[in-house]
Amino acid sequence: MAVQEARQGPDTGAHAGGCTCGDCPHGAREGHRRAVAAFLSRRDEFAAGQGLPAAVAHSVSASRQWVSEELAQSAELVAERGRAEGQAWLARLWLRTTYTVWAAILALLLTQSLTAIGAGWSDARTAGLLAALAVAGALTAASWFHRARGGALAPVIGEDNRLSTSRAVAAAWVLLVAYAVLVLAGRLAAASGPRERDALISGLALERGAGVVTVLAVVCGIAVLVRRVVGLRVLGQRLQKVRAHRPRAADLLTDDSGRGAFADIQYVVISAVAVVFAAVRLARRPDQLPDLPWGLAVVVLVSAATYLAGKYAEGGRPVILSVVRSREAGDLDAPIRTGDDIEIRGAGFVPPGAQTADRLSRMVVRIGTVHVHVPLVPVTGGFSNPADALLTVPVPADVEPGRVEVQVVTAAGVETNRYTIDVTD
Repeated sequence: MAVQEARQGPDTGAHAGGCTCGDCPHGAREGHRRAVAAFLSRRDEFAAGQGLPAAVAHSVSASRQWVSEELAQSAELVAERGRAEGQAWLARLWLRTTYTVWAAILALLLTQSLTAIGAGWSDARTAGLLAALAVAGALTAASWFHRARGGALAPVIGEDNRLSTSRAVAAAWVLLVAYAVLVLAGRLAAASGPRERDALISGLALERGAGVVTVLAVVCGIAVLVRRVVGLRVLGQRLQKVRAHRPRAADLLTDDSGRGAFADIQYVVISAVAVVFAAVRLARRPDQLPDLPWGLAVVVLVSAATYLAGKYAEGGRPVILSVVRSREAGDLDAPIRTGDDIEIRGAGFVPPGAQTADRLSRMVVRIGTVHVHVPLVPVTGGFSNPADALLTVPVPADVEPGRVEVQVVTAAGVETNRYTIDVTD
């Protein structure tokens, strides 16, 4: 559909993709959509062998270089429009988060009203509603002050512009415990007798809320530790990170490449179940902190340990395993000479989340002292070069014959090991 829209040409209108109305979401979204459609159309056209100028059509290497440059420029336009669309999306996200928060308050009011039929309205219901209003007011204020960075979701958006699983889980437990304490504070303010006040204060005793306090401490510690671990691994070139155009809800359950991650999924699912259980316990016993059973608390702790272990295990530095001369059908066996294509075989050349053309075009191979940009070779639906385990690049004429070192620099800026090859005259 996107290819057909690009071939039909641009439409006229107030928001045809070239809109300059500041943070207008329609112009940014429409501009990104049309840029993607134009890029896909051009890529498929080149993959079919069409659109080549006559000046380069006679040379395989020249046509490949020309196609790669054209696609790289088009991909950079797509990336620019994508960043603009992401900023506009974040700018309007704060309103969505605010509406969601107050919709939850309305749902709580309706639930309390329905459950009060027959049982009557109680001080606990009033305290719960007032506590919810206080939390909603705080979240609304935070959304306003951080409206350019996602509203209330700004604290759980990582440095790579993705939703952080560890921060989201920690934020859920923090909000639950804060709400529970506000409920107890509201009931304490409305208590009339000293015996009732003493009972409410004893509800904050550690022996009653040890499970939930332990879980809160662990998940908050993991949120801080994971940020430190990821930062150190990136600086040590043991983990490749590329920035996303905008956060997505799926980030909580997937890795940077968009594939489902077991460690993240089990952490989110088990934590969500435990939060729901603790919320139900608070609704049944609003005179104390949620008494999370130690069995369930241990399950959450095991899940958190699994998530942390997954963070330590993910990633790895890209590596070159071998470099050979690229040979087409009918070619004679020969040593590597200047002007030949070489195949660099290894692993980890394409970082997770860097499968887009603008990121692929940033890959560089150092052959001796010469920096060679990896050409984009289009095929229907994608690219055959570069790939995560195989790169094909030409040996420039500027490379001096002799023993030279080959090294790949990925889109994340991580360098591979050096591999020595022999280049002959």
